[in-house]
Amino acid sequence: MPWLVSSQLDFLSSSPSQRECERTSFSFYCSVRDLLPVWLLEEQRSMETFSWEDGPRGFLPAEALLYAVVHDHQDYASFLLHHFSVSALRAPPCSFCCCSGGAPHLSVAVRYDRLHILALMLEALKDCSERRDFLDGCAGCSHSADAGKSAVQLAVELSRSDCLLLLLSHGAAPAGLEAALQRLSSASELSSCEASELRQAQRCMDFLLLFLPSPPPLCCLQDEPQRWQCLLGNEVFRWLSGLAPPPLLLQALRCLARSGPGQISALPDFLQRHSWQ
Repeated sequence: MPWLVSSQLDFLSSSPSQRECERTSFSFYCSVRDLLPVWLLEEQRSMETFSWEDGPRGFLPAEALLYAVVHDHQDYASFLLHHFSVSALRAPPCSFCCCSGGAPHLSVAVRYDRLHILALMLEALKDCSERRDFLDGCAGCSHSADAGKSAVQLAVELSRSDCLLLLLSHGAAPAGLEAALQRLSSASELSSCEASELRQAQRCMDFLLLFLPSPPPLCCLQDEPQRWQCLLGNEVFRWLSGLAPPPLLLQALRCLARSGPGQISALPDFLQRHSWQ
């Protein structure tokens, strides 16, 4: 039947067992989306009818956690992390290829701005020997929407400032400074009705500076010095350009920032944003 698209041909050629797997998978997805009770979700997850390619099996905890993150099912995410710990954060195998590396759960939490679940995941990683790999790892599968980006880089790109502070305060590498500068530059050109975007981009920039040990060479600052001096302030611009030490207040705030995300968030507004200019 040449008029059928390939997906229809695949469906018609699949066995009843394969079609049952697809129905079971979609049913579980809907159950998590509808925030059903944890006990019921665990019953569904353990049913051995999810995958037929590698033999009948239930959903892996890591697969269930991804659904919980997407749909913000905080109780289910907490249960999975409590009972399965770091194993719930290991990248599930990709159905399109053999890739299974990367750190998809942290990136998905950042993309969907699931701050509470992100905090739960970072807490689960606190005593993990592979903690650094999870914090700074990139989505390894090329089929992932965020392939090649760490959770920190994605937080900068999307201006998820609260997620960024949480990641940095738990030891993630402060990567993405150039992306933060470009994001700040783009946001500064928006109209006044988009002031919230500029504010979030500025906060991301500020948080990176708090955790940055030393600034890398930045060619863009030399290309348009007046523009960047206006955006960053004279002291920060001179520090990032390698012309001066970091501002004194910035150095003082670094100690506070490293003690936990709540410390910086609790500061009065005049100390939180761009106050070291």
